[in-house]
Amino acid sequence: MVNKKSNMYQNWLSHREIKKSCYKEYINNILVSNHSEIIDSALNELKNAFAQIEDAKELQNICEDEKEIKGDKFIKLYIEQNDKLINEGYEIKYVKTDDKKECINICAKDENGILYGVFALLRLLEQNFDFKSKEIIDNPKKNIRIINHWDNIDGTVERGFAGSSVLFESCRNKDIISEVMNAIGGIAATNEGLRKAFNDDYTVASDLERINDYARMLSSVGINGAIINNTNVHKAETDLIDSKINIVKIISEIMGRWGIKTYLSINFAAPITLGDLQTSDPLDKDVIKWWNKRAEYVYSVIPKLGGFMVKADSEGRPGPFTYGRNHADGANMLAGALAPYGGILIWRCFVYNCSQDWRDHTIDRAKAAFDCFSPLDGEFLDNVFLQIKNGPMDFQVREPITPLFGTMDKTNKLMEVQITQEYTGQQKHVCFLVPWWKKILSTPTYANNSTNNVEERINGIAAIVNVGNDENWTGHFLAQANLYGYGRLAWDSNISSEQITEEWIKLTFGDNPLTSKNVSEILMNSWETYEKYSSPLGVGWMVAPGHHYGPDVDGYEFSPWGTYHRADCKGIGIDRTLESGTGYAGQYNEPLKSLYNNLETCPDELLLFFHHVPYKHILKSGKTVIQHIYDTHFEGFQSVEEFINKWNELKGVIAVDVYNQVLERLHIQLDSARNWRDQINTYFYRLSGIEDEKGRKIY
Repeated sequence: MVNKKSNMYQNWLSHREIKKSCYKEYINNILVSNHSEIIDSALNELKNAFAQIEDAKELQNICEDEKEIKGDKFIKLYIEQNDKLINEGYEIKYVKTDDKKECINICAKDENGILYGVFALLRLLEQNFDFKSKEIIDNPKKNIRIINHWDNIDGTVERGFAGSSVLFESCRNKDIISEVMNAIGGIAATNEGLRKAFNDDYTVASDLERINDYARMLSSVGINGAIINNTNVHKAETDLIDSKINIVKIISEIMGRWGIKTYLSINFAAPITLGDLQTSDPLDKDVIKWWNKRAEYVYSVIPKLGGFMVKADSEGRPGPFTYGRNHADGANMLAGALAPYGGILIWRCFVYNCSQDWRDHTIDRAKAAFDCFSPLDGEFLDNVFLQIKNGPMDFQVREPITPLFGTMDKTNKLMEVQITQEYTGQQKHVCFLVPWWKKILSTPTYANNSTNNVEERINGIAAIVNVGNDENWTGHFLAQANLYGYGRLAWDSNISSEQITEEWIKLTFGDNPLTSKNVSEILMNSWETYEKYSSPLGVGWMVAPGHHYGPDVDGYEFSPWGTYHRADCKGIGIDRTLESGTGYAGQYNEPLKSLYNNLETCPDELLLFFHHVPYKHILKSGKTVIQHIYDTHFEGFQSVEEFINKWNELKGVIAVDVYNQVLERLHIQLDSARNWRDQINTYFYRLSGIEDEKGRKIY
């Protein structure tokens, strides 16, 4: 049974630190003139915080008239047109009233802004912020801040590393779904043959309170949208726009209380799958009519639905290519159906040939998205948003930015990142991804002869979430920091990694100096540590095929998926230059094109992504490539040992359940890091025949 009062479940929202704030008595009185379901959620959060004040002797007073205020300190929530604010933004300001009462005002233009303002107020109270010293005006930098679920209707989660779905469940087999996921994985569990064998039915998760708690988590960091089902939409999931639509309605209503719009991943071939038509051609009149009626039906049941998301013509999913149409044809047909209801169409750009011939070095998966979508700039309707992965491949621990960010000026773009740690340790390893995301967002694109970093080139941000039914939500307790950090960064990309880390630690663990120091050092060093003991210099893809956990140097080397390292006895890396390689470097704007194309100027951390080099090639660090491989893999393992030492120092300082859970995961990480170190180093020692200069044990 999940203990919902446990430290692991409550995450950063326990509000325990409120009692240390010198402004805590303001929470005794709340003045609010506007009422709605969302504002009621904000008031409930203030009630939760009030319950944590140990010396509170009176009931919390929530009133609509200032005359009803008891005492001389209160919090006021109100909506008004404020030129300093945009939608969802808020102002927090300390004032003294005419009758000398002291007030903390939370002002917003809309109810979502009030809710976000309350969460911000409580976050600042827990950090003992001095409200008299500074007025706070905080507007979101992006309107779309969305979470992608890869949850299947049977309760399995594709690339889920924290248990079964919090949203869906099987009616008869829900108690064994976690075992199914462990045995065959979330992808295989969607196989129609397996589903027939189970002979099951599917419904919304029975624990609606947990869905509410989850929506509260997302809202607390400013996330305002959730795509609730897997981007790979199978037959059973197609029913979510048909016979199973009530599941979506229930989830949407819960999410809506917290200012979160629900979105649905849909099956492009739904007219065929549901047995109504024999085609899904986006230019066919009957298909257009079918989707118009389907959108009308869906919005009649769920009037506040955010819209649809589509993965088409990729990894076996149906799409417009089947009918000789392009992706603008497909997207615009669906967007046109959504437009009368204010819905948007999110169209993923993860489109590539997954049946490549490894013998053909001219084919390059990295080029696929740019080649497919850049010629279509200006052809998409205004309510179409292209969702583009942060890199050209697939969430590797180090990739360059996708060149699509530097083009398509006339098209709405969302950046997609992956919170769930598919390629970064699967929540068995600590890998804090915020510094990596910060680096991506600040990378210049040089679009239109200007610096124009990625953050300036996108309309919003999306992330594949890392939650499941585990008591601690994310499998690894420290992986909660990635979800928290994503939300904060999606709201404002200017927030530093250090600030996000400090906030999360204080809200989660309290303000113990040793805890802050040690947990911060672990988190802030974890991404580069994972990179060190896994794939070197941007080459990527040295993981076991299928499940993607642990080392397998040649796992994808002869694969049709187009993910290679091209290592031989002389050297390693993929030649993506204009002169002798795939030409991928030419998709970037200058000066990035020349920077990456030139062996002498290409950054070391991306060297093997763009160039095939000898093992004795000298890096800018002065080391050879082979020595860099040896050194970093030994260093990565040693860093995990240091993580364990730092964590051990916190025994007796932090909650026992959290301490034990993280320690167990750190030891799993250490064993895996050892495996990575020894397999990678041994592979390249045997291939190159070059000794480690430091004479360490290589097998």
